[in-house]
Amino acid sequence: MIVFLVFILILFALLGAPLFSIIIAAAMMGFYISDIDLSVMAIELYRIADTPILIALPLFTFAGYMLSESNTSGRLVRLTQAFFGWMPGGLAIVAFIVCALFTAFTGASGVTIVAMGALLYPALKQAGYKGKFSLGLVTTSGSLGLLLPPSLPLILYGVIAQQMSSGQDISIEKLFIAGILPAILMIILLSLWSIWANRKNPVPLTSFSLEKALSAIKESIWEIPLPIFVFTGIYSGFFAVSEAAAVTAMYVLIVEVFIYKEIQLKKLTAIIRESMVMVGGILLILGVSLAFTNYLIDAEAPMKLFKICQAFVTSKLVFLILLNIFLLILGAMLDIFSAIIIMVPLMLPVALQYGIDPIHLGIIFLANMQIGYFTPPVGMNLFIAGYRFNKPIIEIYKATIPFMLVLLLAVLIITYWPWLSLVFIS
Repeated sequence: MIVFLVFILILFALLGAPLFSIIIAAAMMGFYISDIDLSVMAIELYRIADTPILIALPLFTFAGYMLSESNTSGRLVRLTQAFFGWMPGGLAIVAFIVCALFTAFTGASGVTIVAMGALLYPALKQAGYKGKFSLGLVTTSGSLGLLLPPSLPLILYGVIAQQMSSGQDISIEKLFIAGILPAILMIILLSLWSIWANRKNPVPLTSFSLEKALSAIKESIWEIPLPIFVFTGIYSGFFAVSEAAAVTAMYVLIVEVFIYKEIQLKKLTAIIRESMVMVGGILLILGVSLAFTNYLIDAEAPMKLFKICQAFVTSKLVFLILLNIFLLILGAMLDIFSAIIIMVPLMLPVALQYGIDPIHLGIIFLANMQIGYFTPPVGMNLFIAGYRFNKPIIEIYKATIPFMLVLLLAVLIITYWPWLSLVFIS
């Protein structure tokens, strides 16, 4: 009977049933078989709704949607170009920085490719970069920024890790701090690769212009303070994460609607609806997943999984290698929110048994998911870029491989050098 029910669930999943329905059906089946009252699921939903930090999720999402609908991307490009365009590989470095910041605030790498691609791809080609290089750069840069605050995946990982009650301090603030140096490492390595890749065909440098820099600052004067709300407010202790999210959302609303006037009031309801539909989907899956996690813990599934791993993998280093491979495959198949919600409850207890810090695990997880977005053959960003730039998918594969190899090197450094993630929080 159990085998039949599992088969039915797998069949429904393959036929395209909503993910939350599969998870909740699996949880109900597990509790029913274990003779546990199904009211425990309602209790779990209430518990997640009562989590104070969760309020940051819809607020940062709304702010990100507002920024993606405005001309922020253009102003951000002009600002960074004014300050970094004079450097060797300047426009490529600009692209990495801009995409990382844009993804950090919008929380969606696909949005970055669509919004920034229209600006950066032709600009890179016009500046003298080869078409293949420009295509690979824009496609891979779309997922940069998932490790930078106020990244939604970082917040979501923190919420789930806190619910696991591992007995360790897994605060959102610590996750925000832990992701900064790994994200900078990725940008630096990609920048160095870009300079090296164009050494035989050097792109003409643009001279620094104080007039252009001041003009770019003036143009972006209302958006420059945005990171201050997140970084300074949270790390100084002046704001809690949820308070920083509220201030950011209100500030973006005022700036984009009433100061820049790039978003009309009548369009505001559509933006709110779209952003909250996304948040609602995440929260629904999160609630039912935590109910399922509760069942897995009762069934001692993480400990059984650890014993299986321990039978074949005795070394922490080997476990980390296998973890990276698994996460790369997972990132190519699942969107990042589903992957976090489904896999973290299983992986976190096992990783703790191998002596891996939960904060470090979160950074490893998201760094791999970042690459998984453009890992052939089914990475989501590959298809978004193919559609956005009207290029064959094989051409996208070839263009992204060098960048993927550079980021894989960064992931290995992040994985085996915990200091990089933990130095500011130890």
